[in-house]
Amino acid sequence: MSSEKKQGKAKESKAEFCYQLLRSRILDGTYVPGYRLVVKELARETGVSTIPLREALRRLQSDGVVEVVRNVGARVAVFESEQVEHTLQILARLEGYATAASAPHMTAAQVSASREINDRMVEALVEFDSAAFTALNREFHFSIYRHCPDARLRSLLETQWTLLDHMRRSTFSYVPSRARRSVVEHSQILTLISGKADAAEIERVARAHKDAIADALHNVRHP
Repeated sequence: MSSEKKQGKAKESKAEFCYQLLRSRILDGTYVPGYRLVVKELARETGVSTIPLREALRRLQSDGVVEVVRNVGARVAVFESEQVEHTLQILARLEGYATAASAPHMTAAQVSASREINDRMVEALVEFDSAAFTALNREFHFSIYRHCPDARLRSLLETQWTLLDHMRRSTFSYVPSRARRSVVEHSQILTLISGKADAAEIERVARAHKDAIADALHNVRHP
């Protein structure tokens, strides 16, 4: 391998390292919404040069979790509840289609595996931990989406879920009553998949599941 290619790979590796590091700190709350991401300070903290850090910030801005504000610079994005609603509405459409597209490719064993995750969510309701419940919720849905043959759609779902995770680590903290209803709706979706239901019906029910969360959030904001 030529020296130029080695340098290119090293640069790419550093940028990926910075991206993953900053992304994880944003999503776990180390860098809270509004936290200023000053490149020189990040360089001192991480020991990485400013170039890969700037590239990582551009990627995070594209993901929607970093914003550049005039006279402030880059900072962890700050969201309003209305933006959470809009993200949920987008996810409703993507998830409805992805669930219907995944259904024909799921075996009985894979449906059972998804059902076991939902059972764990039911158990988590006893001593409700919103963060743990939300993590299981994501695991449940992606146990279905991973069977979707459309790689681009899977990528869009990952991006939107990441954005939602940052907006609110637990969407149920807005509407805790939705948690219990959510696991019932999960069971309905799996029943449709295992029963080889019509794709349009699976899409309708999966989309309604996410729309219900957006509606509940809207009702909290506008009682």
